[in-house]
Amino acid sequence: MTTHVLLVRLAAPLQSWGVASRFSHRDTHVRPTKSGVVGLCAAALGRQRTDPVDDLAALVFGVRADHPGTPVRDYHTVGAGRFPLRPRDVITDHRRAAAVAASMAAADGPDFGHHELAGWYGAPKKITADPVSGNLVSAELSRMAMITERWYLSDAAFVVGLQHRDPALLEEVAYALEHPKRLLWLGRKSCPPSGTLAAEILPGTVAEAFAAKLLLPGPYGPDASGRRPLAWIQAPSGTPGASRVNDQPVSFDPAHRTHVTRWETRTRVTIAPHATEWDIIP
Repeated sequence: MTTHVLLVRLAAPLQSWGVASRFSHRDTHVRPTKSGVVGLCAAALGRQRTDPVDDLAALVFGVRADHPGTPVRDYHTVGAGRFPLRPRDVITDHRRAAAVAASMAAADGPDFGHHELAGWYGAPKKITADPVSGNLVSAELSRMAMITERWYLSDAAFVVGLQHRDPALLEEVAYALEHPKRLLWLGRKSCPPSGTLAAEILPGTVAEAFAAKLLLPGPYGPDASGRRPLAWIQAPSGTPGASRVNDQPVSFDPAHRTHVTRWETRTRVTIAPHATEWDIIP
């Protein structure tokens, strides 16, 4: 049976496709992951995290790196520091009220909101019920700053191919990407996509579709260099030269988020002489 391929343009000032991210270190893969793209499509379709994604996970996935981008590191410090007391801080937390009692006369004047307590962390953490008042208070009054780093791809542009036998499913996904029911981002919430996402649906395989389209315009205009971009295309298990990737989504349910292994091949794409231009909004 004939297969069809939906081409999706993923371009933005920043992208971040985490693979093994933790709070203190948020990494990014060198290319979009299948899990991330399936999640993007599911969000566009308006699905909940607990909804099944079997139909989207069944899509054959490929990604062509037209402009791989530049890795950039974002250095963060989180927590520590002092902040001016607010009225609710004094009203709901008797400990803060006692500590600042000597200056409470300022509460009636214009200077309220400019008092700080040395060694007290301003933002509440580890909220718990106070045994004296029953109010919700912070169980951690001070903390050291936490240092985190977050990695992004800057000025990258990728072409994703989604292959399936049913063009109706691909048309539904394409429409949703241009009329999303939820906010979309390229890996992280700080990375909204730019311009058009859904391109066109072509007959054939992912490899054939990649060869049939010219390179995406780069951050400095059209690319007529004749480069052969790298591509990673999903392949059946045991395909010679294929490698394992653990980004095949099974469920995005936060209670039991699950991924399994799939296989993919890495290749260079030779753009066909008759390759067509992109009809997109950059």
